[in-house]
Amino acid sequence: MAVLGNIEPKKVFQFFEELCQIPHGTFDTKRISDHCVKFAKDRGLEVTQDEANNVIIRKGGTAGYEDSEPVILQGHLDMVCVKTPDSTHDFDNDPLDLYVEDGFVKAKDTSLGGDDGIAVAMAMAVLDSDDIPHPPIEAVFTTDEETGMGGANAIDLSVLKGRKLLNIDSEIEGILTAGCAGGISMIAEIPVKREERNGALVTLDVCGLQGGHSGIEIDKQRGNAHKLMGRLLNEITKEAEIYLVDITGGSKDNVISMSSVANVVISEADTEKVVKIANEMKSVWDNEFMGDEPTLEVKVDVKESASANACDRESTDKLINYLVICPNGVQAFSRKLTGLVESSLNLGIVETTDEYIKAGHMIRSSVESQKQFMYKQMNCLAKMVGAKTYITSEYPAWQYNPNSELCGLMENIYKEMFHEAPQVFAVHAGLECGLFLGKRADLDCVSVGPNLLDVHSFNEKVDIASVERTWNYLKAILAALK
Repeated sequence: MAVLGNIEPKKVFQFFEELCQIPHGTFDTKRISDHCVKFAKDRGLEVTQDEANNVIIRKGGTAGYEDSEPVILQGHLDMVCVKTPDSTHDFDNDPLDLYVEDGFVKAKDTSLGGDDGIAVAMAMAVLDSDDIPHPPIEAVFTTDEETGMGGANAIDLSVLKGRKLLNIDSEIEGILTAGCAGGISMIAEIPVKREERNGALVTLDVCGLQGGHSGIEIDKQRGNAHKLMGRLLNEITKEAEIYLVDITGGSKDNVISMSSVANVVISEADTEKVVKIANEMKSVWDNEFMGDEPTLEVKVDVKESASANACDRESTDKLINYLVICPNGVQAFSRKLTGLVESSLNLGIVETTDEYIKAGHMIRSSVESQKQFMYKQMNCLAKMVGAKTYITSEYPAWQYNPNSELCGLMENIYKEMFHEAPQVFAVHAGLECGLFLGKRADLDCVSVGPNLLDVHSFNEKVDIASVERTWNYLKAILAALK
């Protein structure tokens, strides 16, 4: 029996649950893309699928709307795959284990993919309907949005006839998103030299942090495990000589890292010092976070009489210095929109190979010159430690348009339905609208969505009542676009 079968709006949650049965992490979207193609063909709808697995489904307007201008409904097919440390879930093969609790849909021990499965499910519900008034629909489902927006980069928008684009990828109800930050995904590779070292092998594990979306939740000042690890290692060097073996942690560059694990070789005589320092730092951080990171842990495991191929002293120092110095978190707030983060950095991933340590950063800003400056700033830091940098993806900002016809219409409908004005806002995160506008400057874009909490983390949840209100709002918008 379907877990979400009795939840309203039933069609939206039916299609959402079906999507959750198909693994669809970023870069693993062929199966869910094919599912969308089959969905369209089963209903006799026109559908195309490109080499990037983007899907476009067309449906004619309902009675009285046949000659109206088409409306583009857009969302992305991929999700961020994050799970608890002890979860055995296999994102390549297992369906998500859904459950309902306290008015929310959640997934057991994993992220949920409400970002952006809810958008696809809502569009499917419109395409499946025979009783929702609407103009011709062009449903656009893109791929690989969460890491580089590969689908949006690859898609050919010239085939679309619509000019009004309704993106359903916002995460706070009552906000009409009409602008977004641009971003750069940057990798720094710090070269290391290795030597055989004997002593105690100590595993340091900073874990239990809340994590979250590095754009939407960067202003909450949540702990970044890599930055905390750099600080811990730096404190240890004041009392003991350490040699780094490896360091790893983080899932995506756009996720605030929840864990960071480092293995180091130290003198066996220094093990008690290291354990003491780790405990002291845990107390320091608990005091600094003031209860905002209640499950933070600093674990220490010591293996005596060990041997490891460790980084030499200079390489270890360079890595520690890099972690300590690299800017992270909010860098500037908007000078015009109160409370909006303008610029930020996030150290999301750290990985180790025999030859180098790789650090993955997400750079965001709604001001292009600041985005480029932060990238140059990171290059200066990389140069100091002999690292090379490269960009894996980059996307432009979406500049707010005060004359948006679609946004004005949506404001009026929201006031009529909910008896209050929505907030018209720009978001400190990357949305595909920026790339779409780069391809089609004539597009009129607005992004909406229901309340999604703790996205990009295993605490992610979808507010059921908010989904129903947003669904009714979407139907009203479509009915007004005659």
